[in-house]
Amino acid sequence: MEPIFHSVWLIPSFPFLASFFLGLVSFSLPSYIKSFRRICYFISVSFLIIAMFISFHSFWEQITGSPIHRYLWSWVISKDIILKIGYLIDPLTSIMLILVTTVGVMVMIYSDSYMFHDQGYVRFFCYLSLFTASMLGLVLSPNLIQIYIFWELVGMCSYLLIGFWFTRPSAANACQKAFVTNRIGDFGLLLGILGFYWITGSFEFQDLSERLFELLSNNQISVVFVNLCAILLFLGPIAKSAQFPLHIWLPDAMEGPTPISALIHAATMVAAGIFLVARMFPLFEMLPVVMFTISWVGAITALLGASIAMAQKDLKKCLAYSTMSQLGYMMLALGIGSYKAGLFHLITHAYSKALLFLGSGSVIHSIEPIVGYHPNKSQNMIFMGGLRKHMPITAITFLSGTLSLCGIPPFACFWSKDEILVDSWFHSSLLGFLAFSTAALTAFYMFRIYFLTFEGHFRGNFNKEYESTPFISIWGKNIRFSEKRNEIDNFYLEKASKKLILYPKESNNIMLFPLILLTIPTLFIGVIGISFSQKQMDLDFLSHLLHLAINSSNSTHSETFIKFLLDATPSIGIAFFGILVSFFSYGPNIFFISELKKLQFIYFFPKSVSPFFYNWSYHRGYIDEFYDLFFVKSVRFLAKCFYFIDQWFIDGIVNGTGILSFLGGEGLKYVEGGRIPSYLFFLVSCMFLSSLYSYII
Repeated sequence: MEPIFHSVWLIPSFPFLASFFLGLVSFSLPSYIKSFRRICYFISVSFLIIAMFISFHSFWEQITGSPIHRYLWSWVISKDIILKIGYLIDPLTSIMLILVTTVGVMVMIYSDSYMFHDQGYVRFFCYLSLFTASMLGLVLSPNLIQIYIFWELVGMCSYLLIGFWFTRPSAANACQKAFVTNRIGDFGLLLGILGFYWITGSFEFQDLSERLFELLSNNQISVVFVNLCAILLFLGPIAKSAQFPLHIWLPDAMEGPTPISALIHAATMVAAGIFLVARMFPLFEMLPVVMFTISWVGAITALLGASIAMAQKDLKKCLAYSTMSQLGYMMLALGIGSYKAGLFHLITHAYSKALLFLGSGSVIHSIEPIVGYHPNKSQNMIFMGGLRKHMPITAITFLSGTLSLCGIPPFACFWSKDEILVDSWFHSSLLGFLAFSTAALTAFYMFRIYFLTFEGHFRGNFNKEYESTPFISIWGKNIRFSEKRNEIDNFYLEKASKKLILYPKESNNIMLFPLILLTIPTLFIGVIGISFSQKQMDLDFLSHLLHLAINSSNSTHSETFIKFLLDATPSIGIAFFGILVSFFSYGPNIFFISELKKLQFIYFFPKSVSPFFYNWSYHRGYIDEFYDLFFVKSVRFLAKCFYFIDQWFIDGIVNGTGILSFLGGEGLKYVEGGRIPSYLFFLVSCMFLSSLYSYII
């Protein structure tokens, strides 16, 4: 028991060492970097695998009943303040370590093939190792100061990875947008940390909760001030976990490589905000106003993300808004006090979303040579379709992740999402209604993604989008939509026989291996949160561990397996309703319809039903435009106003004084020339002007 606690610090150290070595090679031997590609890859993966095994060992120790272990040593010592760093091992930490390392290993293995031909291959793995190490350090942090340090490291790594292809203007703008948006939340987080230190005199999690409880019990502190500090602290998770209204950076973050999208959306950056709220849950639980705020921010985010995802064409952006919606579910669960359900959904969603993003990367990687390497085509679902025939393994694994995210049993997300739906309904009927509505929308847009991507005919050979013209140009021949479907099929068969039609093919084994492995937890990870007996959570060791982590009775409740399935009927029914609507709107049956208007109805179902809702959803709720108008343009206008004032008033006074001094000096130079005739002329002139003035008066 003792040796594993003393070696926990190695978990973030191994990825840090890998990142340091790769960075050293990149800067020291730039000419020989291609020769070290394979070595750098094996170092990154092997070091993270070692960290993963140590994490599993730590997790096993927690399961077998090992106590919570915290090790601290002094970092900054002064008369007024002492800052300590170290690590904390408890059930919450152990679960997050497993999550980050396992998903990180899968993403690294996948990235070898995905990034193989990229010139920044070694730089990518250097950033990736640093990103993983920063998240592991954040998870192990025993106090708010250390969390804030690693919090900023995670933000820095996300900036580097989102803008990895920085020569693209869209990628450069996306990483700047993510950086600026997160700075807003991080500033609030810093103010909240300082505020709680002023209140309690400590940065340690346990001391914060205990001292705040004493102060509130004895009425020694203003409740308004405490709530203000807590909401400022919550601003950090709002930005990191893409909660409304600081969610705008998440869809644009898709400009980074797809493996990074998988890691950000599954186990690192967006998970950091949920983790911090969970870590501070004993403190937030004492403040009903803050819990109310957290729950409603989560509910609004969940519904907003799901509604915006319905009309998006970009495959990765659809999944990004899906992540935003599911993170809203987690915040909603934590806000209503359902601690176990929120973290349970964090675990199940992480594996499902990693599978979906890596599956989307497999799709994009395969169709790029056909439709072009620009994201507007390679990620556009209009240019996909029929991929199940050509990429069966990717299609099956993607379908597994889709079913899980929709909440279909026995897939992983069903168990956690159903618990959130039930708890939210019992907590508030309005929150429950929003949660159930989001579940229906989730099932609809997720199967919209699946049908448009994997079912029907492959549309990547079409030169123009469906909605732009009544004709489709197929290799130089125009065909009307109003013509029969079999004529188009015959044309395809004719060209295919001459090998003029290109089709995507299945990804290689290196990319398929992580997809197959991630399918396993997508199917079975939900078992960790299920109770199969009449007794209170006999086999539900997740609830037991989380109960130990927060010492709260709200994280467990007795329930039999059969009763749970009966209570889950509404959530399953609402999910099947969304799938059914999606099937009749986008399913295989629609590919036999040939009229243009009907085809438009198929691909833009919300637009045909409600143009206003379609435009609102497609333009992201006009939130980006609102921010651009009221923040970006207004700031620029104020900057121009201040520039005008500075240039013409402040600088004008200074410059005017200098010009007057210069002109006065020049004038005096000619007046005091030392010539008597000039003096006499000036004197006579003044006398003449004076006499003339007196005469006129």
